[in-house]
Amino acid sequence: MPFRLESPRLILRQFEARDLEPFLAYRSDPRVARYQSWEAPYPREKALAFLEWAAQARPAPGQWFQVALESKDTGETLGDCAFFWLEDGQQAEIGVTLAAQHQGKGYAREALERLLEHLFEDLGLHRVRANADVENHAAWHLMVQLGMRLEGHFVESLWFKGRWSSEYHYAILRREWRERRGSS
Repeated sequence: MPFRLESPRLILRQFEARDLEPFLAYRSDPRVARYQSWEAPYPREKALAFLEWAAQARPAPGQWFQVALESKDTGETLGDCAFFWLEDGQQAEIGVTLAAQHQGKGYAREALERLLEHLFEDLGLHRVRANADVENHAAWHLMVQLGMRLEGHFVESLWFKGRWSSEYHYAILRREWRERRGSS
């Protein structure tokens, strides 16, 4: 059965062929690619190969799992979110990408809140982590909004896109997430 989660405004689902053009558009936007591992413009061949892989992928320890973010109101693909399920089976790393025109509207927070619920409640994970470039204020502010704690500041620790990059590393435990939500 294909992966599908819902939040008030979003559907988190497996990628489909209809996602090609919006995926290619936001991956080719230099503003979106700035803190991501890819370069803009993003090649169509890579986008096609990625969508083919993502449409068939299933969550499994030791692998990334990436899903499209679809607007319930318009059916438009707004971006994507992902998690890497660590090989210990108890932890994951999360990430999110939104097209520039959909940033600043709370979609990233909504998507990651729903993803965290899935990781902690459905998969029973113990801990979830995330990292952000210190210059990517929106990303690390999002981690704080999600209730994640700053666990480390790595100064000029990564050679990234022609410069030494510094990163913030965040994490949240299942019990912290539950306390924040007021559940047991």
